[in-house]
Amino acid sequence: MARNIVEFADLLQAAQGQAEPQRLLMVFVAAELPDDATEEEKQAFACGEGGALAPVLCVDKCPEEIADFAALVAEAALTGKAWDLLFAAGLSGRGGIAPNSDEAEQPLKMMVGAIQSGSIGNFLAFDRQGQVVSFN
Repeated sequence: MARNIVEFADLLQAAQGQAEPQRLLMVFVAAELPDDATEEEKQAFACGEGGALAPVLCVDKCPEEIADFAALVAEAALTGKAWDLLFAAGLSGRGGIAPNSDEAEQPLKMMVGAIQSGSIGNFLAFDRQGQVVSFN
């Protein structure tokens, strides 16, 4: 699904164009500085580098349930949770039926665990403006 995706709108379009209906798994994360951070790590974090990613909000939705990135951000704002990045992945349906929220629960938990352990390579990451973020 990751073909030429540079912004969140591309993800929605790609998800809607799949052969099987999709459910999008999304984890909003906040960048945090660990309590035991060194002075060097603190300085880097102050410059917008380093830190740890802490999941603060999880949601699963069919692409059709998301008008656009601004609507998703507005909905997230209602929770009062501060976030820095959004990680997203697609969960494919079967037989023309999209997965429901119950079916998405375990994959979403696995996604949270992967992010907490730093295994983010299988997910798309978006900044607060809906642009893809790449990690070196």
